[in-house]
Amino acid sequence: MSKRRVIIMGAAGRDFHNFNMYYRDNDRYEVVGFTATQIPDIEGRSYPAELAGSLYPDGIAIYAEEDLPRLVKELNADEVVFAYSDVTHEYVMHRASTALALGVDFKMQGPKATMLKAQVPVIAVCAARTGAGKSQTTRRVCEMLKEAGKKVAVIRHPMPYGDLTKQVSQRFADYADLDRHECTIEEREEYEPHIDRGNIVYAGVDYGVILEQAQAEADVLVWDGGNNDMPFYHADIFITLVDPHRPGHELRYHPGEANVRAADVVVVNKVDTADRAGIATVRKNVREVNPDAVIIEGASPLFVDDAAQISGKKVLVVEDGPTLTHGEMSYGAGVIAAERFNAKLVDPRPYAVGSLKEVFEKYSHIGTLLPAMGYGGKQVKELEETIKAVPCDAVLVATPIDLRRVLTIEQPAVRVGYELQEIGLPNLEDVLKPLLD
Repeated sequence: MSKRRVIIMGAAGRDFHNFNMYYRDNDRYEVVGFTATQIPDIEGRSYPAELAGSLYPDGIAIYAEEDLPRLVKELNADEVVFAYSDVTHEYVMHRASTALALGVDFKMQGPKATMLKAQVPVIAVCAARTGAGKSQTTRRVCEMLKEAGKKVAVIRHPMPYGDLTKQVSQRFADYADLDRHECTIEEREEYEPHIDRGNIVYAGVDYGVILEQAQAEADVLVWDGGNNDMPFYHADIFITLVDPHRPGHELRYHPGEANVRAADVVVVNKVDTADRAGIATVRKNVREVNPDAVIIEGASPLFVDDAAQISGKKVLVVEDGPTLTHGEMSYGAGVIAAERFNAKLVDPRPYAVGSLKEVFEKYSHIGTLLPAMGYGGKQVKELEETIKAVPCDAVLVATPIDLRRVLTIEQPAVRVGYELQEIGLPNLEDVLKPLLD
């Protein structure tokens, strides 16, 4: 029986994990290529032979997703596997229609084929959409576990944008580790807040290797999800964040809806800044698809480190990149803080440099905000030059990290922070009680 020839559609995360779990040593299949989107500069590279296994001595090529119709024909593919996140159900089905029209199978792999089972308890923190508040929720969960005397390791959804052979398993305990692993801004945004709180973070490419290392030093593992992807590990407690600023998205995006349906606990976050209609819609939708879930309401109160610097001033607001781009938000914590202090937003688009011009063209909804794009040294430099060129009284940095650690900001810079604050009962302590005890 001839091997099934497979193309895996991805974005340098879920695609690599699914390959490692199901296809790597499976002689019934031949993965003839990956396609890539969402993340710049991934296509044109390859999944290296050192990670691909003995069946792939030359590695596996990574192509641009727009070339899929040509690739299906030229590579004589039999099936296309969709393996990335934070896209509408309609978007997924357009890709499915493309594959079907070309005569090949289209599929998505589920937890049974792709999840690993840990030897210690796992708490998974996922979301219906990017930017719903996973990071602050993960930090809150870690804080509660540590207060109960537990040794905790955070395992972060993959962000392998560099040399994959050096990123099989990465352990982050201090800032020196961030430099040693040549982390991008996107990686630093996820790792630094944990390091600031004394949390050990693991990430990388091979989540089997990562699991063995992490569970050897921890009593509990906390899965810190990326985008709105499902966890790579079976969860003893599955927490999903939903965002009432985007009501209805919890049922319209892949695989965020699966996270809502699978959750033991759903946190309706940002109730302090969302309108009541949005909150009501989100609660109703959650109840319809997952009536057994515990629903917790949470706020994300803002903290501005020097409000006088922005009060009534002209400010450039720099927001978290993925939240604005494929997260499709047109505002974030920085905008809310600017409004509170009567600051006037300065439009960065006329001053955008290099790839940031393309970002504004592709994601036109961003408007007068600057996404903190930084997937490589070149893009970090472009971000720095763009900020420098904007005529403003201050830069309002609403990213999870202090950007001044990775680039030079000549204007006065003010940071906006936010943490999860549960409102009323039930709360996270109630649902984590079995592990806290």
